[in-house]
Parts: sequence; structure tokens; C-alpha cells
Amino acid sequence: MKTKLLAAVALGALWSVSAQAENTGCGLGSMAWEGQSGIAPQVLAVTTNGTSGNQTFGITSGTLGCTRDGVVRSTAALGMYTGSNMDLIARDMSVGEGESLDVLAELMGIEAEDRQAFKTTLQQNYGSIFSSSEVTADDVISAIDDALREDAELSRYAV
Repeated sequence: MKTKLLAAVALGALWSVSAQAENTGCGLGSMAWEGQSGIAPQVLAVTTNGTSGNQTFGITSGTLGCTRDGVVRSTAALGMYTGSNMDLIARDMSVGEGESLDVLAELMGIEAEDRQAFKTTLQQNYGSIFSSSEVTADDVISAIDDALREDAELSRYAV
């Protein structure tokens, strides 16, 4: 019985890691296997982070590759929304307002008092965010993060 349970947990861990490749969070395990690709290093990183409790220490102390002021956001939800709404986001971004930007701001954890600056920054960086007709959702999200990093007021929202 214990063997079956252990096997199920291991398979679940492998599935979850493969579903979110290269996303092991911060902590000692993530640092130890940094730069290595594939399921095995990811499982080892996640296992080390999870079993040793070092992520909590890293987050509270700002060490082990963790930040204390980082923004927590659902990368999956953000990616799905952006991928499904690229045309609407592009249109609204070009004019600096619209419902799709409101939803994007919500998914990115932009606080209400920073939303107008967020929209203005995206409008000003529209050309680099939507740099070609071949741009992907990941490209858009990455370019938005780059634009936010360049703004002293909004840099805390960049991942």
C-alpha cells in the first residue's frame, strides 16, 4: 500500500513539474539545479525546496533566490488570458484603456492606484510589446514585464 501511494505521489510530482516546466520557484533546490533542464532536475529542485522547508526561510529572509517583495501571480491564468485575447489586448493597449487591460492588470496584481500608470506605460511601449504580427502570448507577457521593469513606479509588478 505504501509503495502504491509513494508511486502515485511521484507520478503526480512528475506530472505537475512537466506541466509547468522550469518553474520550480525559489529556494536551495532551485539554486542547486539552476540552468539544468528536464524533468529530473526539476523534480529534484522541487523536492529539495519542499522537503527542507527552505523556501519559507528564503522568502522571509530574501535569500536563496527568493524576494520579499515579489508579486505572486498566476502565470497560467495570465498566459491563457493573453493568448485568448491578443487582438483585444492589442487594440486596448494602442489607445491606453479598455476592459482587456483592466483584466490584464487584475491578473498581474496591479493595485488600483497604479492602474492608470500601468495602462499609460503599456500604451507608450505598444510597439515593443506587439513588435510583430508573429508575437506570442509569452512574448507579450515578457515585453510587458520589460516595460514595467523600466518604470520606477511599476517595476515591483515585473516578474
